[in-house]
Amino acid sequence: MADILTSDFTTDPYWWDRSPRPDLGAPPLPKAVDVAVVGSGYTGLCAALEVARGGRSTLVLDARDAGWGCSSRNGGQISTSIKPDYDSLARRHGPDAAFAILKEGHNALAWIEAFVGAEGIDCDFRVPGRFHAAHSARTYERLARSVGNQPKGLEVPAHVVPRAEQRRELGTDAYHGGVVYEKHASLDPGRFHQGLLDRVLAAGATVVPHCAVTAIERDGAGHRLQTARGPVLTRDVVVATNGYTGTPTPWLRRRVIPIGSYIIATEPLAKPVMDSVMPTDRIVSDSRKVVYYYRPSPDRTRILFGGRVTSGETDPRHSGALLRHDLVKLFPELAEVRISHSWMGFVAYTFDTLAHSGSRDGLHYAMGYCGSGVSMAGYLGTRAGQRVLGKPEGQTALDRIAFPTRPLYTGRPWFLGATVAAYRWRDALGF
Repeated sequence: MADILTSDFTTDPYWWDRSPRPDLGAPPLPKAVDVAVVGSGYTGLCAALEVARGGRSTLVLDARDAGWGCSSRNGGQISTSIKPDYDSLARRHGPDAAFAILKEGHNALAWIEAFVGAEGIDCDFRVPGRFHAAHSARTYERLARSVGNQPKGLEVPAHVVPRAEQRRELGTDAYHGGVVYEKHASLDPGRFHQGLLDRVLAAGATVVPHCAVTAIERDGAGHRLQTARGPVLTRDVVVATNGYTGTPTPWLRRRVIPIGSYIIATEPLAKPVMDSVMPTDRIVSDSRKVVYYYRPSPDRTRILFGGRVTSGETDPRHSGALLRHDLVKLFPELAEVRISHSWMGFVAYTFDTLAHSGSRDGLHYAMGYCGSGVSMAGYLGTRAGQRVLGKPEGQTALDRIAFPTRPLYTGRPWFLGATVAAYRWRDALGF
């Protein structure tokens, strides 16, 4: 391991170099507020921003530092966020609902660009597009057909890149061509989170870190939150815990599947090397079920490379070595490159691979972004805040579909190892 790690190697996210977790101290815990938000990631902060600006006294609680979870640990890649395609959604929910669900993904992508611009958040937001690489000839043909047969009204700018032209997008022959989605975007997630936090505090909300919520109970027309620092009474609650959803909300915990996602950052690369392996600023993903996702750092000095490398959860030092091995398989010229950061965070999958939002038992929620939450989390968090305020624009197509679970599932994904192994087998066969 010593041969592949830099002398300043850390298991903290690369993004924390520029945006360390904020020191908010220990603000006084109010006895009662209009709205309590559980979770201080993108979802929670966007909900809090909406209700605080709407004139409600607002409290945001987190068990760790503000934004300690995946909101400051993700790869900063932004797509339309909806994984199932139109045909599969139409079979499940009917054509009208399928159209509306996919449209929410388009809305989320448009929302984040407009939001960053309107708020003036300095977070290296750009729209370089995404190269989605085919891991087999079979998947290339499927991707090419999907671009040529987009549902009417849901078309997105995209073009096919055959294998013979692949190196203009990516300096490897490991793939079989792919598709460029021209409007997909990227940002620095740590700086985006800090910008959100600054605006939430400026709007008058109180953010209390290191104050875990241990129980949520009905109290008349409102709720009582038991926390590590005492009880809080509130009229409305927004649950924004995603991959860190725990025992205080058992109904939600049974519906999200926490899965560790692992990322490394290389040491700085010489410009000719970076220009050779990643000639554009595009974000990259591939068509495997056990997906790799990667990109240049915003300053184009490093490669940030992420994916799932083990069946179970593991230590970031171990995952770092495995991810570096896979990176070098794609780009053999990086064989001597060391890694400076290796970290992980928990995303939340769902049994239908859709995000869900809505209200139940008086609790508002938005979660289950299935690894594509950079735009969708903030978008649905904003909509949750609007629902609290009684605004009609708070309603989304994702509120109207059932939030499924499975028998015997209580929040611990005992089936994960077998599922990952099955997906790896499918990937190896080229499906």
